[in-house]
Amino acid sequence: MNKQTRLSAILRNLRLRFIKGFRFLTLDMWRISHDELSGSKAIGISAIKAFSMSVNSFFQTNLYSKASSLTYSTILSLVPMLAVIVGIAKGFGLQHVVRNGLNKALPGHEEELQRGFEYVENYLNQVQGGLFVGLGLLILLYTVLMLVVDIEDTFNDIWQAPHRRSWGRRIINYLGIFVLIPVLMILSSGVTIFMTTIKNTYLSDLMIIGPLTAQLFKFLPYALSIILFFGLYKFMPNVRVRFMPALIAGVIAGSAFQIFQALYISGVLWISRYNAIYGSFAAFPLLLLWLQLSWVITLFGAQLSHSIQNVGNFYFEAASDNASRRYQDFVTLIILSRMTKHFADPYLPPYDAARLSSECKIPARMLGRSLTLLRRLGLIVEVRLSSDPEGVYYQPAFDPELLTVGYVLDLIDRHGVEDFKIDRNERFSAEWEAMLRARSACLANTQSEKIRDL
Repeated sequence: MNKQTRLSAILRNLRLRFIKGFRFLTLDMWRISHDELSGSKAIGISAIKAFSMSVNSFFQTNLYSKASSLTYSTILSLVPMLAVIVGIAKGFGLQHVVRNGLNKALPGHEEELQRGFEYVENYLNQVQGGLFVGLGLLILLYTVLMLVVDIEDTFNDIWQAPHRRSWGRRIINYLGIFVLIPVLMILSSGVTIFMTTIKNTYLSDLMIIGPLTAQLFKFLPYALSIILFFGLYKFMPNVRVRFMPALIAGVIAGSAFQIFQALYISGVLWISRYNAIYGSFAAFPLLLLWLQLSWVITLFGAQLSHSIQNVGNFYFEAASDNASRRYQDFVTLIILSRMTKHFADPYLPPYDAARLSSECKIPARMLGRSLTLLRRLGLIVEVRLSSDPEGVYYQPAFDPELLTVGYVLDLIDRHGVEDFKIDRNERFSAEWEAMLRARSACLANTQSEKIRDL
């Protein structure tokens, strides 16, 4: 075998491996259910699935544009948000501690923060000394509230939360957050001072512990970022987020944020040449860049936590969008049949989406489409359990004795708008009547077949 033949064989082998790997990642992998694997193989495939679904969903749901929208909202709310935080700290006489904490938490943004604090002082002085004190305070709180509402709604969209929190609960939660922020900054500053004192006083002479504490101090910003992102992913969506998905996403997003922060700070010096172009406005485009990429990291982490929690339902996802109408109706009948059987037994709890998907092996997207359709048809309703007030469960909306296969399929056929200008009474009456006869013939034998007897 000469060199050219050997090279051709190697290239052909590489091509076949690439095709096989591409097919596995795009098709075969999504046909493997979560319970068919075990050990490290299950972890590896689940990780690939979760990351792949996160990337696909990030672009399909246009989260990059939502990050841009949040960047704009953050710019508008920056001064009012600082005013709320500094104002609360000022009430305790600790505004300087909060300022130092913000400067340490956001290195590389000292100039923007300094300008922001100046605007805050002017803002607070006008609110306190003006005639419209109440109106100014309401505008300040409203601006901040709308930003946090926008963030929560984006997280709920990622998680496909069926309900939003009530306004009363939102206001209480948000006020609690803005009271806790200054307190946490003060505690963080106190802990940092305490640890620095211990290090310099007692540990500086120890050859082994000294370098170890220095490394711990370097890790501290990462730990704080991880805790912040974990809390955001765990508590911001109005759904039950499990601990591990929120923690894994928090570790990845927090670490990515700190790495980006380090790159940003080192790049500010290089980008500072744009001072010749932007002049005194050079800080503003840099701030926009930082906010945009920070929100991209935050929203991707939220999408990742959703994908990790639901990775067990991501089988046949690549094909579920192309499922036939007949197969989607089949899935809908399965869901309704399971619900009616559980509803008839008082000892069985109602189904939630995760359990339906797991027991019946229904891909998450197909399940979501069928549940949405059944809710719109009024065939099922959402219920809450006292044992799980945050969970969303489903049960039939009326007596299962009245639910027949023909009735349900006829409702599905009729669902939607039919009031168009196509002349179905005269010009296209033959086509319309033929379609109705075919439908009637298909449903005739199932009008008395009850769903609960399937």
